[in-house]
Amino acid sequence: MNHKTVIASLLIGIITSANLMVGQEMGFEEYNPVSTLKVPGNEITRAKFPFIDVHGHQYEMPSQDLAPLVSDMDKLNLAVMVNLSGGSGARLQKSVENINNHFPNRFVVFANVDFDGVGTSDWAEKAVAQLEEDIKNGAKGLKVYKSLGMRNTDTAGKRLAIDDPRLAAIWEKCGELGVPVLIHSADPKPFWDEVNSDNERWLELKTHPRRKRSATDPASWEQIIAEQHNMFKNHPKTTFINAHMGWYANDLGTLAKLLDEMPNMYVGIGAIIAELGRQPRNANQFFTKYQDRILFGKDSWKPEEFPTYFRVLESDDEYFPYHKKYHAFWAMYGLDLPDEVLKKVYYKNALKLIPGLDTKLFPKN
Repeated sequence: MNHKTVIASLLIGIITSANLMVGQEMGFEEYNPVSTLKVPGNEITRAKFPFIDVHGHQYEMPSQDLAPLVSDMDKLNLAVMVNLSGGSGARLQKSVENINNHFPNRFVVFANVDFDGVGTSDWAEKAVAQLEEDIKNGAKGLKVYKSLGMRNTDTAGKRLAIDDPRLAAIWEKCGELGVPVLIHSADPKPFWDEVNSDNERWLELKTHPRRKRSATDPASWEQIIAEQHNMFKNHPKTTFINAHMGWYANDLGTLAKLLDEMPNMYVGIGAIIAELGRQPRNANQFFTKYQDRILFGKDSWKPEEFPTYFRVLESDDEYFPYHKKYHAFWAMYGLDLPDEVLKKVYYKNALKLIPGLDTKLFPKN
């Protein structure tokens, strides 16, 4: 072996070692391997049945060109989108007018309540009057953001509890008018836990540190969730849709008990499909038992993410990827739900709860 060959071999070794060191020094944020597993299964890009997304957000709907949105919805078999970001007053009216002028059967709007001013003597009276006007002007329900219980304060600067009796007239009015309340309370429990190697949401909290909470910022997770449940129990004639499965998709046994305790509570599956996709047999049993209480919802309008939902709900596929590593670094499995359960989750339950939807968009049986 001549000296040139020796030098070339040494250079190759150095380069190889350097490449190995780069791989060894790679952080968990970058590590996202492509699975070598070869199993049957295919992406599902269109839902088996037309569906209602009860958890949509279209912030520009008052002036939005809805035609491109409807085109994308048709590709997914999304029949009706519920825009939870309807606002109130003139803004809500403009959204309803835009819908009625272009696609009157493809969208519905939920109103929102402004909780500023709680503590003044006439806040509840004004809020109820505004809600009644919004429903009269076309809103089909009320959406309550997580700011209630997390950031909203009364006129004295105190955190507004979800079950604050000063808010009771709002929930009672929704029951009286026969419209549902879709409410998002708190966030995933690990956001309150210590950020260490035991925390499943470590990567999300590392990349999104503002999501970290504590028992005093703004209150403990248990307290906020208990306030929400108290509100449900205090208003049994009002229908509540608990967004994100009430953050109990990782504990379906407890969620089952809560559904049994509160017959006026329904749950949406927005942003928690990763929890269901890692427990296919358990989740299948839960969906079968509570098939009349679960509604489809996505939360964010990203058409490329819907196929993960379809595949988890409809298929029996094994070990396929989720679309956000920081939400779930594990693989998904299909629940293989029967058609009748799928129909209820996709549209039947929403048709039952949300008034005024066009039933002609859906199968008769």
